[in-house]
Amino acid sequence: MSDIKLTKEKMHTFTGHEKLSALKAPGKLTEFGEKQNEANEAIAANVNALIKRLCALEDQQEKNTAVMKKLAEELGAFKKELDRVRLTEKLNSGAIERLDRAVRLAEGDDE
Repeated sequence: MSDIKLTKEKMHTFTGHEKLSALKAPGKLTEFGEKQNEANEAIAANVNALIKRLCALEDQQEKNTAVMKKLAEELGAFKKELDRVRLTEKLNSGAIERLDRAVRLAEGDDE
């Protein structure tokens, strides 16, 4: 954020409601213009600071999105591998049970 803080005092550019003579009007107009310029500069500085912050946030979001995509791909690959291991474990367990039964039958165990 900008170092220039937007305060009510800085944004308050018109201070006089009294009737002005033709001689005082140019001075008051100059004063008003100077205060308005200061207020505009403060607003511009804050807007520019906000734009910088927004750009930084957008860059960070792009990086985060790329990381999340990579994580999603890794998670998908991990899930595939886990499913493969589970299936292999089930197939191996079934094969072990069949071999165990075959060995028992061969030994004459009729369990």
